[in-house]
Amino acid sequence: MTAHIAQTASTDGEPAAAPRVDSEVGPLRTVLLHRPGAELKRLTPRNNDQLLFDGVPWVDRAQEEHDAFAELLRGRGVEVLLLADLLVDALHDDRARIAGIHSAVNERRLGIDLADALRSHLASIGPDQLATALMTGMTFEELPAAEGASLVRKMHHPIDFAVDPLPNLLFTRDSSVWVGDRVAITSLALPARDRETALTDLIYAYHPRFRRTGRAYGAHSAPVEGGDVLLLAPGVLAIGVGERTTPAGAESFARSALADGLAHTVLAVPITQERATMHLDTVCTMVDRDAVVMYPAVRDNLFAFPVRSDGAGGVVVEDRRPFLEAAADAMGIEKLRVIDTGLDPVTAEREQWDDGNNTLAVGPGLVVAYERNVETNARLEDAGVEVIRISGSELGSGRGGPRCMSCPIDRAPLV
Repeated sequence: MTAHIAQTASTDGEPAAAPRVDSEVGPLRTVLLHRPGAELKRLTPRNNDQLLFDGVPWVDRAQEEHDAFAELLRGRGVEVLLLADLLVDALHDDRARIAGIHSAVNERRLGIDLADALRSHLASIGPDQLATALMTGMTFEELPAAEGASLVRKMHHPIDFAVDPLPNLLFTRDSSVWVGDRVAITSLALPARDRETALTDLIYAYHPRFRRTGRAYGAHSAPVEGGDVLLLAPGVLAIGVGERTTPAGAESFARSALADGLAHTVLAVPITQERATMHLDTVCTMVDRDAVVMYPAVRDNLFAFPVRSDGAGGVVVEDRRPFLEAAADAMGIEKLRVIDTGLDPVTAEREQWDDGNNTLAVGPGLVVAYERNVETNARLEDAGVEVIRISGSELGSGRGGPRCMSCPIDRAPLV
């Protein structure tokens, strides 16, 4: 498995131009996706809640839906990179192998002897097999045979996970965020997703494609997830603070972006801490350079704390303001156009739950959305936004839409 990279390269094989993302809606050039794989087949009614899925997806259909999504983007001229392919490529580097194995083996849980046996096994297999093990996980019955008795093995059910699977890899938006020409490796809040950032980190650290990529956001201890980070305009970030991103995480990200000159204003936006609104992009996404699609139930009570540099290495946190007002002010426009989800409270609530707000902008006024959100898509088109519809009956079981499933790596600048 190798990543298919179709772009102009420099003489040493590296990309000729550094990737850059300055907005949510600049023409999309390159995106990172993860095709759902065997890790989804680990989901059962017994563990799907713990692994953050609302149901047990039909995996073959989820793959068909995802393939159609990827092909649609390619048809629009977008270069699609697949996380599994990049991971295999990176794992040809011994340093990446060591990092990946270290992230997977929990000695405190397995004990020294079983952990050593597992490390030896993982070190002995090739990059393809190792990538599969890191993503799909391993049950106790799949662990390599070891000499001597093991209380740990005996006291676990054979189908218990010794290495947890990572079904949420599907949502590539959360574990890394590009701001300007730098990538921020985030810190995911829930244990079920903890190892995702380790895999993303080693890809950016050891894949030749990203050898020269600079890093942003150095405070990995405070939770920040990419679904909470919106690049409203060049120099303007919004960070949702709720179930997955903490105030400390938002502040750390803001300080980093401001200090690195990646932003002049960061808006910290409190959101309700519940499953339906786990990230800011579940209630609001950009669909044009001056327009958002927004869940109407939050429109009038969504606020923001503007954070700006104090010019001396610190920050100034301003009093809270209505989000739409603060955003327009920071973006230098008179007002943000707002397109509501649905026509009535019941429809709005249903379509918000089904990721009607979670659109991926392919360019200004051109978005990908789930086809099932009929009313929201119609309202977008009435407002002059072109909607490319995709099926997501199985992909949506993890509570994520087209934006959640995509990490833009390169966008053309807005002109």
